Amino acid sequence: MKTKILRNIFITVGVLFASTQLLASGMNDGVLSFSKTPLVSPQATFITFDAPGGQRDMLPSGINPSGTITGTYVTGSLVFHGFLRAPDGTFTTFDPPGSTLTENLCINAAGTIAGTYFDASGAVHGFLRAPDGTFTTFDPPGSTFTVPTGINAAGTIAGFYYDASGAAHGFLGASDGTFTTFDVPGDVNGTYAEGINPAGTIAGEYADASFVFHGFLRASDGTITTFDVPDGVNGTQPIGINPAGAIVGTYFDTNFVGHGFLRAPDGTFTTFDPPGSNPNASVGGINPGGAITGWYVDVNSFVHSFVRAPNGTFIAPLDAPGFPSGTFAAVINPAGVITGEYFEFSGAAHGFLRIP
Repeated sequence: MKTKILRNIFITVGVLFASTQLLASGMNDGVLSFSKTPLVSPQATFITFDAPGGQRDMLPSGINPSGTITGTYVTGSLVFHGFLRAPDGTFTTFDPPGSTLTENLCINAAGTIAGTYFDASGAVHGFLRAPDGTFTTFDPPGSTFTVPTGINAAGTIAGFYYDASGAAHGFLGASDGTFTTFDVPGDVNGTYAEGINPAGTIAGEYADASFVFHGFLRASDGTITTFDVPDGVNGTQPIGINPAGAIVGTYFDTNFVGHGFLRAPDGTFTTFDPPGSNPNASVGGINPGGAITGWYVDVNSFVHSFVRAPNGTFIAPLDAPGFPSGTFAAVINPAGVITGEYFEFSGAAHGFLRIP
């Protein structure tokens, strides 16, 4: 595979491994490190959680309007399994039949989950888990590696896949099982769908000949519009889109420093960094009201999360209670409830739920 190998599947795990290595080495000079001071935003409820059996590594990746959370937990032997946490706190753990690794999970309002699994031969497939627990596996035509990244209320799935040559293509999977595959015109090194809204509009990115990433918007009629943040000379990477068509993500400036961006439905851009950012920020998601969440690194190289309200004001830092070694907000639902993970000094990751 030539581009962004396992980007969506292992991005969170890569953070886990990097943090563990930094903690073990004691590095704290100009690199990612972690705060020892618990900073809890007032007037919010934090709930921390782990999968049954004391599994140490929780990696939430999706939350729906009812507050149902999905994601992955990792055992001590580095085996990945799926989980579903109901609003009352009960857990269901799962793996598609034949799975040796379950990852990259997203969830819609009905509780249908889309994700990726590896089979015993090492092949990588997409799957759907219905609210009743039944599984359906799928692959777009020509796929050797399928990565769903979003599922809307109608059950339409967006994502990307790699073909036999290692090239990445976007796909849209309808609820009737049919697929539409697509590439951004001028795409040289891959098209990656990252999010889908209720209308079936998809946001994502594509790589040019120099492996610089640019944003795109694919309308429900198949029309594709490409875009770049004005200062994003080293890459524009959308991560989410809300029902109004507002797109959020991260862009990289001339120094390869990451900043947040919001692209309004009319195509105008707002760029931002949370207060206290070094700067170096990464956006996780946007909800229907326009609230944005993500994480940033401060001047001491400590990691915190943030919420940016629709009016542009911030809650930052936003950290899980206790003594986490780093808090990474992943996604936000319509009520402003956030889920993500935080790290102990040992490197163990736990899930959190923040209720505003």
